Order: sequence, then structure tokens, then C-alpha cells
Amino acid sequence: MGLIKWTFWITFWVLVVSVFHYTLPQVDIVRVTDTYEKRVDPGENSIFWAQADIGTDPLALNRDVFFIQTRRAKGDVMVYRNEDTGWGWPPYFKFDTSNLQAEAADLKSTADGGQYAAIKHYGWRNEFLTVFPNAVSIRAVDGPDAPKGLPWLNIIIITIFAAVAYGIWVRWRRFRRARIDPTVEAIEDDFADASGRFSKWIGSWRRK
Repeated sequence: MGLIKWTFWITFWVLVVSVFHYTLPQVDIVRVTDTYEKRVDPGENSIFWAQADIGTDPLALNRDVFFIQTRRAKGDVMVYRNEDTGWGWPPYFKFDTSNLQAEAADLKSTADGGQYAAIKHYGWRNEFLTVFPNAVSIRAVDGPDAPKGLPWLNIIIITIFAAVAYGIWVRWRRFRRARIDPTVEAIEDDFADASGRFSKWIGSWRRK
């Protein structure tokens, strides 16, 4: 029972951390190298793609998606998709995909030019599953060492979640001590008494 309990809680918290890591915004300092548009046919990885842009057919099997190619300050390559989130999940209420693509194209530079930008995004990059993080905003910065700023939104959301989770845990412990534990103890006592009486009854037959 203890192993099942620990397995459940470990799995639960891994899922919670994964959801937060995927949906909360992150900021990368990058240099935009190119922007393009590509026809995409979401398949088994469709869960990692946002909905169709607002105003387009949401039932279409494929659609055009904007992409932003970049190189991070440390030199590694990162490709972002640029899709509307609309009123769906996660709740970024992003409707300005075309504007963001124009801003990204305006920030393109070569290695010699060195124009860097701070790109805010959510999601993961996975080459095997062809998954791309979704760009939310982009702005020019002074250089590769530009500060990203404190993630105030992430801090507030995680703090609120921790407070709610702690409140639920405290109330559950009180409820369990007041209602569940006494009931379980009563059942165990009744079972022990019944077992004792059954053992005495079996013993009486053996003596005969």
C-alpha cells in the first residue's frame, strides 16, 4: 500500500510540474536569423499545436504556421512557432500572430550585425516529436547579456497554487482525523472482535 501511495503522489507532482513548465512563460535572449511560413499537418503531436488562427477554419486538417528561426546567446539554434492561442489554453489571449511575425522579421540580423532580442514563449522543443515552443512576444535588447527580468507572473501563479494546495491539504487532514480515521479504527476494532470470536468458536470445535 505504501508503494502505491508514493507512486501515485510522485506521478501526480511530476504531472503538475510538467504542466507548469510547459504553460508558464519563459524568456530567451536570441538573434533572429530567419522567419518563414510552412504548411503543417498536425498528427500524433497535435496536442502540442495551438488552435487554428482566429478567423480561419478550425476544422481544417492542415494550416499555414509561422516560424521564427533563432540562435541563442550561447550559440545553439532554437526554432519557435508563432500561433494564436485565442481564447483557448494556455490563456495567453494571443491574437496578433501576423504582427509578431512582422516584428521578428524586422529584427533579423547576421552574426556580424548582432541584433539580439528577448523572445517570450511557452512550450517545449522536441526534435523527435517535431514540437516547437510558441512565441508570445518579442522585443529588441542591447546584447546577448541583456537581463531577462524577474518572472513575476510565474512567481505569483506558483505562489497562489502553493497556497491553494496547502489549504486543501490542511482541510483534508482535519477531515481525515475527524471523520475517516475514527471510522477506520472502529472497523478495525470490529474486525478484531469478530476474528477473536471466530477463533474461539473454532477452538471450541477442536476441543470436542
